[in-house]
Amino acid sequence: MYTFNGRVRYSEVGEDGCISLQAILDYFQDCSIFHSEDIGLGIAYMKELGQVWLLSAWQICVERYPAFGEHIVTGTMPYEFRGFMGYRNFLMQTKEGETLACANSIWSLMDINSMRPVKPNADMLAGYVLEEKYSMKYASRKIAVPADGQALEPFTVKSHHLDTNHHVNNGQYVRMAMDCIPGDFKIRQLRVEYKSQAVLGDEIHPVLAAGEKGNLYTVSLNNGKGNPFCVVEFTSSIEPAAGQ
Repeated sequence: MYTFNGRVRYSEVGEDGCISLQAILDYFQDCSIFHSEDIGLGIAYMKELGQVWLLSAWQICVERYPAFGEHIVTGTMPYEFRGFMGYRNFLMQTKEGETLACANSIWSLMDINSMRPVKPNADMLAGYVLEEKYSMKYASRKIAVPADGQALEPFTVKSHHLDTNHHVNNGQYVRMAMDCIPGDFKIRQLRVEYKSQAVLGDEIHPVLAAGEKGNLYTVSLNNGKGNPFCVVEFTSSIEPAAGQ
């Protein structure tokens, strides 16, 4: 497993003094980028190829939110290539080995110019050494969007939402969606399905739906025609496997 050491920063905690869900996602995303950089398959390499790995789906399960100042170890393990798709697990642990959060992620390799999928080349297949799939409760990649959602106030994509690929960063969608749910909702599981890319100036129309038992919220971040850029699901428990 590729790992890097960290410490929960004050800028990463919420009002309760514990790391935020968004920060956990950022640690995982940074870990995958550090891994790619350290094996020579990073941003510059992909730019030269004219290709990019786009995130298709997240499932993050949180066992415990570490508090400000805690030392943490974040790791990632690629475990499968399937056509143009790549699969990665993530772990956040204490230095003593306590599991704080785990995740599954699904990525698609795309040609930047044609925006068509391409298969990983020999360098990628050799560089990303596959490891055993992590034992966790895997949920479906697809997220059902309830039909009775409530339309919320639309907003416009700003420059601070973008990353080096010039579209809204994966974590920014989660931040947008979290602004739509009650602030005191304790999230144990996050699922995200990415549908299309929002860019600077796009208008995002959030639609919020609440589960009947109050343990689930679904936020669809749509374009002006009602087609989702991204669907985000927050759950107060870790759901059992539903297939992939």
